[in-house]
Amino acid sequence: MTAYDLKSLNLPKLYGIGLELFTRLVENRAGRALLIGSLLENGRIPKLRQMLIDEAPTLYPLGENESGPGSALPAPDYAAYETLPASPVPYPTIRQYAQSYRHGSVTPVTVAEKVFAAVAASEALETPLRLFIAMQQEDVLAQARASADRIRGGEALSILDGVPVAVKDEVDMLPYPTTLGTRFLGKQPAAADSTMAARLRSAGALLIGKANMHEIGINPNGENIFHGRVANPWDLRCDTGGSSSGSSAAVAAGICPAAIGADGGGSIRIPATLCGVVGLKPTFGRVSEHGAAPLGWSVAHLGPIGATVEDVALVYATIAGPDPAEPLTLRQPSPSLAGWNNPDLHGLHLGIYPEWNRHADSQVSIACEATLAKLVEAGASVTEITIPELDAMRIAHVITILAEMAEGMRPYLLAGEKFAPSTRLSLVIGEVVSAHDYLQAQRMRTRAMKIFKKIFQEVDAIITPGTGLAAPVVPAKALDRGWSDLGTDTEMMRFIFPGNLVGLPAITFPAGYTAEGMPIGVQAMGRHWEEALLLRIAYAAEQRTERRKPGAYFSSL
Repeated sequence: MTAYDLKSLNLPKLYGIGLELFTRLVENRAGRALLIGSLLENGRIPKLRQMLIDEAPTLYPLGENESGPGSALPAPDYAAYETLPASPVPYPTIRQYAQSYRHGSVTPVTVAEKVFAAVAASEALETPLRLFIAMQQEDVLAQARASADRIRGGEALSILDGVPVAVKDEVDMLPYPTTLGTRFLGKQPAAADSTMAARLRSAGALLIGKANMHEIGINPNGENIFHGRVANPWDLRCDTGGSSSGSSAAVAAGICPAAIGADGGGSIRIPATLCGVVGLKPTFGRVSEHGAAPLGWSVAHLGPIGATVEDVALVYATIAGPDPAEPLTLRQPSPSLAGWNNPDLHGLHLGIYPEWNRHADSQVSIACEATLAKLVEAGASVTEITIPELDAMRIAHVITILAEMAEGMRPYLLAGEKFAPSTRLSLVIGEVVSAHDYLQAQRMRTRAMKIFKKIFQEVDAIITPGTGLAAPVVPAKALDRGWSDLGTDTEMMRFIFPGNLVGLPAITFPAGYTAEGMPIGVQAMGRHWEEALLLRIAYAAEQRTERRKPGAYFSSL
């Protein structure tokens, strides 16, 4: 049996002025020569350099046996969901917004006004949430009036008509600039909607603004020294995770029932876990990246974050499917929601790698085991599995995403634009990896795809914790100039990276709370194109899991 080989990493924790000085040092040629070897060694990158990997490189992790091009789903209709069982979650859902509109108890215009008031209240907290980079109230009101007219006339475009949805600010959406969380990008509004935003708009969604994010999405935390750290609604001292920090916190705080995130290395699933909501990273190539920033060509995914599994399913159904403007989407089979809300899991085989699952904080591991027991109660069976070479996969993912992000940002670096210190430090690592490193990573991707293909011949999904830790307190000394804690980042990404490297769909969903009251999440990861099965697993767990509201909660309904 192959030994479990992931390890916690001894990487520097840097804050404030110390982070700024260290970053300047490694940006200097002499300082880089002195320090970069140690940084790479601590991240175990030389290990991959020395491996003999016979496989040819795989540049895009597309699933096999595609029957595509498939076709997109029709916009979800309210009538198809009206009579489903009520959600056990104490959050207003997309369905409840739609129901309230049709019963006349509220209108999209009054909801828009409540959104503005809720965001203002979140900014007035002693530690503001800092959920949005931009929100244009006149545009939101214009959308809301049009939606109200459609609903009043019996011509709603879908169940999403008039429902507030936030969009991460790395995706083009009219009439906003796209800043990527920087201080220098997005000086002009986007020329057109991204495909994702266009699909939401065509379904009538009330697009309320651009959600805050970690700068260029390069670290899995809520830091942003230019637009403000996104505070966790469960404890304002704590991190939200990232990089879709504003999207996840906005859903957790009740501002909207759903939001759009982007996930190159857990950036949907990590903040969804730490904020106590649901996050789906679809299969690579399932949701069009047309109109999204080029931050990780072979690992990037757009996907929904929602208060409930149903909210995530509805947004997923709206945005998934082939797009002629994005060739990588044209090999997929048609997306499906078949059976997504069937809580009977008889016949499903769930895989667990015990050593991997136990490599987490004890409260997180215990919550994962408790959730697994609930899934067994729902009828699933459990098989212990082994996943060889996880550490090599982790290194391959790190090399791939940092190299691709550094290349995507290269024009701005050459132009002398200034990123935050934590961003610059990560970009330095991406700049120094070689062509050999990158190709080794893509060869390891090929091997990883073979490994998971074999595992999924035995099981239907793999269950892990969502993150290795619950949301940590952000040190006070990090609040001025930010922080870089790559060791903690690794703990957050421990169960995340295979989904991005191999292109597998994965969903994280609430699994309870720590003794301190912070959310814990569980991840289900499945075969390419089987998002509906993952939604079904998460739905079965949701029916059996207590959910609460955070202390910083502002309902828009």
